[in-house]
Amino acid sequence: MSQKLVITCACTGAETTKAQQPALPITPEEIADAAYDAWRAGAAILHLHVRDAEGKPTMDTEVFRRTMELIRRKCDIVIEITTGGAVGDTPEARLAPLVALEPEMASLDCGTVNFGNDYIVNTLPIMRQFAQAFRDHGVRPTLECFDLGHVHASKILIEEGLIAPPYHYGFVLNVPGSVPYSPEALLEFRHAMPQGAFFTVMGIGRASLPAQYGAIATGGWIRVGFEDNVYYAKGRLATSNAELVERAARIAREAQLEIATPDDVRAMLKLRR
Repeated sequence: MSQKLVITCACTGAETTKAQQPALPITPEEIADAAYDAWRAGAAILHLHVRDAEGKPTMDTEVFRRTMELIRRKCDIVIEITTGGAVGDTPEARLAPLVALEPEMASLDCGTVNFGNDYIVNTLPIMRQFAQAFRDHGVRPTLECFDLGHVHASKILIEEGLIAPPYHYGFVLNVPGSVPYSPEALLEFRHAMPQGAFFTVMGIGRASLPAQYGAIATGGWIRVGFEDNVYYAKGRLATSNAELVERAARIAREAQLEIATPDDVRAMLKLRR
């Protein structure tokens, strides 16, 4: 595994609200500013969700386009758009921005999962449809896995030639109704993925900080941001996404790891510019 550690910032998400976190960036301009601040703090990848004029999650291609253009004017952070969308979005709606905009990276959910009181549907045929679109448009997937079975399901896409190396996984742990974060769970996910794959650890809620230490201990990468956790410490909201990135970078440096740049990510994952 590379000794350069990649930090992803998921600055908005689909579920977090202004009521939960007043500093949540919602407009394209706010998201672009948050992306720039996160990049300056050490984030190499931005995981991008966008919102409509009312602050609700949307997969509108033009909102993605506008937001990405504003980000590009400010910095060269790698943009990884969501294809998970929000609860209830159709597969066609979730894929539309990827097909139209062809970002460098995007998330690819690898199975159906409970999501609190809701659920997100990703059957194997849907996964194949998405993987084919990623391949056709030259987009590197982050294979998001909320359950151990999702890691094994991703291997079907690999065996069928729909996903090509290098592989990058996103292990999403501590979602209510899914797998809680623990060192043991993380190791099970890591052992199940293909040899030599890269992986990012995402600890939701109070698991965010333990998951960062777990990622460092197991050779993985880190994701932080208001999509995953709005607090800096118990009872204290983070002042910004950048504050969470700054801490992730600090603890990585204390572990004697070099913080990867966007161009490092492009080289490691062989991204299409």
